[in-house]
Amino acid sequence: MNQYPHLFRPLDLGHVVLPNRVLMGSMHTGLEETGDWGRIAAFYAERAEGGVALIVTGGMAPNEEGAVLPGAAGLFTPEDIARHRVVTDRVHAAGGLIAMQILHAGRYGYSPKAVAPSPVKSPISPFAPRELDDAGVEKQIADIAEAAARARDAGYDGVEVMGSEGYLLNQFLVTHTNKRDDRWGGPFERRMRLPVEVVAQVRAAVGADFILIYRLSMIDLIPNGQTWDEVVRLAQAVEAAGASMLNTGIGWH
Repeated sequence: MNQYPHLFRPLDLGHVVLPNRVLMGSMHTGLEETGDWGRIAAFYAERAEGGVALIVTGGMAPNEEGAVLPGAAGLFTPEDIARHRVVTDRVHAAGGLIAMQILHAGRYGYSPKAVAPSPVKSPISPFAPRELDDAGVEKQIADIAEAAARARDAGYDGVEVMGSEGYLLNQFLVTHTNKRDDRWGGPFERRMRLPVEVVAQVRAAVGADFILIYRLSMIDLIPNGQTWDEVVRLAQAVEAAGASMLNTGIGWH
């Protein structure tokens, strides 16, 4: 392990120290939509027993507009909290920590309720998204922050805000999908307002003693994607807004 000398060293996040730097990244297993939360709890608990320092769940929608498809798993009602508690209790009993990924699909949503910064259709959905007005953008931010607060109530140790792989926050960042000329579009300073505001409002909703990961797109691999300088600017801005950690991804669907 000399090639990775820091891998099994503790990581101090201020309010909590991870025993190592091994993180289980978010992935969809198909178990989330079965309704059997005991199975997904067992899946994550086994990873915790294996020594993973921090688990990140598959993406959970903050509202119906942000769901990948109708009926997709989420955390946007108080009634959802008890189901998520099954997962967090099981992981904690196994000695692990777990963060919930908040994923807003944006134009990827396989639903007529899909929304986006501009009505630019995704290649993976037959539905053209509805362009959000200013109040609609503010609603998405508030719903994401509320989902984070519910995640804390459900026993999660943190959340990951999905800002990569072409999902809603990433859609606001690039002119490929953001054709706006208001305070949410135009120059990069305005295009990055949404993800920065999301991180700030999530941090305000959950407090200081809660892990907040931002999943950052390092390279979009699409026409008119972010430049490297823009990626760095965004990383610095979300850190200043309250992110505890950056997790990285590349490419769009």
